Amino acid sequence: MISLFEPYALKGLELRNKVVMAPMCQYSAVDGIPDEWHFTHYTSRAVGGTGLIMMEMTNVEARGRITDHCLGIWSDGHVPHYKRIVDACHRHGAKVGIQLAHAGRKARDTETPVSSSPIAFNDDFKTPHELSTEEVDEIIDAFRWGAARAVEAGFDTIELHAAHGYLIHQFQSPLTNSRTDEYGEDLSLFGRRVIEAVKSVMPEEMPLMLRISAVEFAEGGYDLDHGLWLSEQYGTAGVDMIDVSAGGEGKPSEDRFPGAYPGYLVPYAKAVQDATGLPVMAVGLLEDVNLAEHVIASGEADLVAIGRGLLRDPYWVLNAARERKPEDDSFIPEQYGRAY
Repeated sequence: MISLFEPYALKGLELRNKVVMAPMCQYSAVDGIPDEWHFTHYTSRAVGGTGLIMMEMTNVEARGRITDHCLGIWSDGHVPHYKRIVDACHRHGAKVGIQLAHAGRKARDTETPVSSSPIAFNDDFKTPHELSTEEVDEIIDAFRWGAARAVEAGFDTIELHAAHGYLIHQFQSPLTNSRTDEYGEDLSLFGRRVIEAVKSVMPEEMPLMLRISAVEFAEGGYDLDHGLWLSEQYGTAGVDMIDVSAGGEGKPSEDRFPGAYPGYLVPYAKAVQDATGLPVMAVGLLEDVNLAEHVIASGEADLVAIGRGLLRDPYWVLNAARERKPEDDSFIPEQYGRAY
């Protein structure tokens, strides 16, 4: 039986297990630079046995941050700060990814947010500036440069954030894209061009991941068929794995939102896997080790991302593996052996 705690490989990425630390914003940066909080936050999960640590949403433009305290990678000066964290996590056996993103209309602190169309997220957000076709192309270049810096910093994989109502999602959704240019005619075009730009600066052996909202939960949002079509388009453009989430584009409708319960997003991951043939990552309250193990063993996903569970317990992997295999201490750091 395939186990959560067995190694996993995708192209040149080799993981010691199938547990991913989900990207979770810490809102603790100054000028987009990771500091001592981020160093401790991420390296402690590496010591704790996590296979792949996905660094939180990291923005390719200063105006693309959710808040002024979010991470960024829009300048070469950011690179050594990320490299320090990546190198430390590597020393403790973990691989590290970075989630590249742009908040678009969900940027709270920027003076003038930007988006596919001038539609505010809600009454508490500013109405965004509709990007011209030329300005869209400039943001695609910003993603390219962000990816090049991520490669220089030593990250093992890159994930593009095309979910939860951020900029790529804003272009791929009929709710937020009312454009009349080529980026409105083909709702996958912006995402595909970002993928192509990022792939152009990535080593061949480095996998590109993409997080998608497979469905939207807001009234009038897109259904799974559109999410599957997007996934297929992005796969054709060069994505190697899809991290399958949902929602985030607006207030959930009671008729469309099933409620958050352990494993509620897993069926979407399986649907994307079946439709595209690509490896997928499952998310959504999967911190119970028995549930996470079932998702992997049943073939519903190739990797499992743990969020809140790893916030509460940096050593979730060590403790979960010990629960499943009490006789096996091979995964425990020598320094912690007496505790187990």
